[in-house]
Amino acid sequence: MDFIHSVLVFLHLLGMAGIIAGFMLQLIAGHRSGPKSILHSSLLQLVTGLLLLGLAEMGDDPVNHAKFGVKLVVALAVVVVAILDVRKPGNRLAIAAGALAVVNVGVAAFV
Repeated sequence: MDFIHSVLVFLHLLGMAGIIAGFMLQLIAGHRSGPKSILHSSLLQLVTGLLLLGLAEMGDDPVNHAKFGVKLVVALAVVVVAILDVRKPGNRLAIAAGALAVVNVGVAAFV
């Protein structure tokens, strides 16, 4: 079970890195693959986050449902912004996706 947890955390962190990389690609370099990177990475984060929540629920330790609820809402917001960014790319949408990803990391680290 620890190995599965480690793999999911690894993939979850890769998803966060992909969102930030896509944000930088789109904002700094103006590259067209930025929005797709943000979208695929946000979906990876959403799926792995839900799987990590499932593993946490199966464990013996108490689960902070408020924390996971906030993280889920922010992750869904990142997915929506990413979908909008793929449909009509814009720097403001990339900034929003990057900022929301950083907020999600902050919630994970400090709550």
